[in-house]
Amino acid sequence: MERIIERLLYASRWLLAPIYLGLSLTLIAVAIKFFQEAYHLLGHIFGMAESSVVLTTLALIDLSLVASLVVMVMFSGYENFVSRIDLREEDEKLDWLGKLDAGTLKLKVAASIVAISSIHLLQAFVNIPQIPNDKLMWYVIIHLTFVFSALLMGVLDRMSFASHRNHGDKPQEH
Repeated sequence: MERIIERLLYASRWLLAPIYLGLSLTLIAVAIKFFQEAYHLLGHIFGMAESSVVLTTLALIDLSLVASLVVMVMFSGYENFVSRIDLREEDEKLDWLGKLDAGTLKLKVAASIVAISSIHLLQAFVNIPQIPNDKLMWYVIIHLTFVFSALLMGVLDRMSFASHRNHGDKPQEH
């Protein structure tokens, strides 16, 4: 009975596969929005103020960061929790594929959230005359919360798991 339960639990990891496949659909949505913004920028570039160009460029950067985050979560999540991605020898393989464990992935996600939050905060600062002070204060507080959380996650990860990742590296000096 125990063996059946263990096999069933192990096989249930495949329930994640459609979720990672679904993330590829969100990647398509982000790409459509990216090109919609790029088309808007290029179509109106001569009539736009510099601040509008900067804001649209920041929005494009924001969308590219989100798309990169989706790819990272999709591939490394699939490899960590479902199955190895088997590529032929002649296929181009991403350098980081197969090297991101769940802890490292969480740190990369946290760093991406901080970067995205930074872009939103920068967009708010570009529009500072139109944003009430209390709302701007909340943007800064939320951003600092993301930064603090990411730093704390990094410190906790280093304290807990760094020794496990150093196997094979050069010996640490005392």
